[in-house]
Amino acid sequence: MAAKERVGVVVSNKMDKTIVVAIENRSAHPKYGKTVVKTKKYKVHDEENKCNEGDRVRITETRPMSRTKRWQLAEILNSKIS
Repeated sequence: MAAKERVGVVVSNKMDKTIVVAIENRSAHPKYGKTVVKTKKYKVHDEENKCNEGDRVRITETRPMSRTKRWQLAEILNSKIS
């Protein structure tokens, strides 16, 4: 079974070797048809602390790194220039 991959935006990088990535899921409401946006946050392992807030990143599923961390950084797609 292949590891899951997600693309999202870094919303926090205040922890050491950990970033928080928000991933939006857009779907139609079952009854009314309006597009509903749901956001889920994942804690992601960033070994080199190279991500900044606002960066668009790809993350992959991995073994548990800590109690809440089950994802790791695969690559930075767009880096926000400060």
